[in-house]
Amino acid sequence: MQSVSLQSNRETTAVNEFIYSVYNWMAVGLALTGFVAYFVANSPSMLNLIVGNKLVFYGLIFGELGLVFTLAAKIEKLQRSTAVAMYILYAVLNGATLSVIFMIYASSTITSTFFICSGTFIASSAYGMLTKKDLTSMGSFLFMGLIGIIIASVVNMFVQSSQMSMMISYIGVLVFVGLTVYDTQRLKQLAHTQGANGKGAIMGALTLYLDFINLFLMMLRIVGGGRD
Repeated sequence: MQSVSLQSNRETTAVNEFIYSVYNWMAVGLALTGFVAYFVANSPSMLNLIVGNKLVFYGLIFGELGLVFTLAAKIEKLQRSTAVAMYILYAVLNGATLSVIFMIYASSTITSTFFICSGTFIASSAYGMLTKKDLTSMGSFLFMGLIGIIIASVVNMFVQSSQMSMMISYIGVLVFVGLTVYDTQRLKQLAHTQGANGKGAIMGALTLYLDFINLFLMMLRIVGGGRD
């Protein structure tokens, strides 16, 4: 009985360490993104280089997509140090491109939206961590919703409809709240097979980071009046 109890304690400790590692890396990524976005937004030369030059701006976006796809597809083959470096680089590049929001929305709007998003994310993630309900079936439904948002957003780039943009934002909030719940539960399950310092923690942090950033951007459109 004592050996079983010790094993159970070790498993609980390992799970907790993994979860802490995921959220710590997520916090690091968000902090880097926020710092870089604010720095670029307050540097006319950097802002002109990144936002004023479409080639650079879209180059950064494609660079971000390349990093995410590489991490997702080759995480098992990458060295942990390489995965960490790619994650940090992604957070920095994302901060550079997100600096554009300071040109569109007032700082007070961005700040208030960040706190609203943080509270929503924490509540959603806590539910995903604590619920006993199996949320596996939500995965395909949420993925379909995400694909729908992407397609609608591309269409709206040509239509330029403020009503459609607002509708996409409201649906996006629901989808990314659901993804936060779903991804948190998946990470809890993954924690039983990953060590605290495993590459799984980096991938988990990236997953929640993306959920948070997208939830924030959807909320920002709503709070900011749906402006693009």
